[in-house]
Amino acid sequence: MAKLLIVDDEQSMRQLLSLVFGREGYEVRTAERAREALEMVRREPVNVIISDVKMPDMSGIELLREVRAVAPDTAIIMITAFATVETAREAFVLGADDFIQKPFDVDELKTIVRRALERLALVEENRAFRRAQQQTGRLDQIIGHAPRMQAVYQMIQTVAPLNSTVLIVGESGTGKELVARAIHNLSPRADRPFVSVNCGAFTETLLESELFGYRKGAFTGATSNRKGLFEAAGRGTIFLDEVGEMSPAMQVKLLRVLQERKVRPVGAHEEVETEARVIAATNRDLAKLVKEGAFREDLYYRISVIPLELPPLRERREDIPILAEHFVAKFCAQTGKRTRLSARALELLENYHWPGNVRELEHTIERAVALEPTDEIQPERLPDAIRNYSGASARADFIFPEEGIDLFAHLESLERAYVAEALRRTGGNQTRAAELLNIPVRSLRHLLDKHDMKGLTAQLRSEAARGAE
Repeated sequence: MAKLLIVDDEQSMRQLLSLVFGREGYEVRTAERAREALEMVRREPVNVIISDVKMPDMSGIELLREVRAVAPDTAIIMITAFATVETAREAFVLGADDFIQKPFDVDELKTIVRRALERLALVEENRAFRRAQQQTGRLDQIIGHAPRMQAVYQMIQTVAPLNSTVLIVGESGTGKELVARAIHNLSPRADRPFVSVNCGAFTETLLESELFGYRKGAFTGATSNRKGLFEAAGRGTIFLDEVGEMSPAMQVKLLRVLQERKVRPVGAHEEVETEARVIAATNRDLAKLVKEGAFREDLYYRISVIPLELPPLRERREDIPILAEHFVAKFCAQTGKRTRLSARALELLENYHWPGNVRELEHTIERAVALEPTDEIQPERLPDAIRNYSGASARADFIFPEEGIDLFAHLESLERAYVAEALRRTGGNQTRAAELLNIPVRSLRHLLDKHDMKGLTAQLRSEAARGAE
C-alpha cells in the first residue's frame, strides 16, 4: 500500500485530501507544519508528499530541499495559491515531481500521484533487476561468477555514469563489445545511440570516411553528403574496437577529435562538434606498441583514461559450466530442441584451454546443439581439438634443450608456421585465416609482410582455383 503525506497548514485542505486519497486505498498521514513533516519522513519514509508551498514555520520549498537530502526517492508534489514562475522554477530545480496551483482539479491531482507512484515503481524495478543480475553473476549479456568478473562488473558500474574515455583490454573473444554496451546501457546516455566500428576492418581512407563522414564530391563515388559515425552517435557512445590497428595518420586524426571534440568530414572545410563518449578496445599490448613506435604515446594516454581488463576464459574456469549451460539454453530456444550437456562433455569443456575464449565456447555449443540428435550432448559432438586436448600431455611434450634456446627466433618460427597452416587450411583466404588465428585481418596482413609470405597466399589461391576446376 502506497504511503502519502499531506502537508498543509489549512485543516480543511488536509481533511479533503485525506478523504480523497483514503478512498483510493492509500495510507494517508498529515502534518500541519513542514518541520513536523520532515521529522515524520526521517522516522519512516513515505512514497509521496503533497505539500503546500507557503507555510508559517518552513516553506514547502525548504521542505523539498530537506527531504531530497534524507529521502531522495520520495515523490514530492507542490501545491500553492500564490504561484510564481520563480517559485515553480526553484521547485523543479530542487527535484519536485510536479507543481500545481490552487484551486486544483482533484482528479488531476489523483492522476499526478498515480504517475509519480508508477515512476517510483519503475525505478525500484530497475534496481531490483540490477541486483538480481549481480546475484546471478551477470550484467546485461556478460555472464560469470568468478572473482575477476565480479571486479569487472563493479568497474562497469563505477565508470558508467562518467564521461571519461574507457579502454577495454582483452584477448579476442573475451566480450569487449558486450562490456562497452553494458557501460553505455548503465550510463545517462542509455537512450542515445551506441555506434560500433572495427578499426581493423577498414583501410585508412575508408576508416576516415566511416568515422568522420564525407561531403558530396570529396572523392569518386561520393554523390551525396554522408554523416560519419561520430556524428551519428550524437550524445551517445562510439565504440572503437581494435583501436590498435589504426594507421599512424588515423591515430593523429583521432587524437585531434579527442582533444578538440570536433570532427572534419572528408572534403569539408567546416568542422562538426561531437559530444559522443568514446570507448576503445584492443587485444594488443598498446604500451608495448608505444615503446616500438607503432602507437602514439599521447593518443594512448588519451584513450586509456580508465583502463578495464577482461580476463581470458582459461583464467576463470569456474565460469565455464554456467556459460556452457547458458549457450545450450540459447541455441535450444533458437532451434526448438531439448537437449543438455552430458557430464563427460562438460568435463571436456572444463579441461580445454579455450584460446578463442567465450566466443569459441559459444560457437562450440552452437555446433554441438545443431548436431546432437539425442536429448544429451555427447563428447562426439565436440571438435577433435577439445576431445583430444590434455593439459598434462601438452606439458609432457614441452622440451627445453640442454644448450638453451634462441627464444625470439623460436617464437618467430612458430608464428610463421601457424600463419602458413591457417592459410593452407583456408586455401589462401585471408579473412578466414585471420578468424582461425583469432586476429584482425589487418594484423594478418602485417604478419604476411613481416615474414615475406605474400607469395604463399597467391600460390594457395591459385591451387584452390585449379582444384575447383
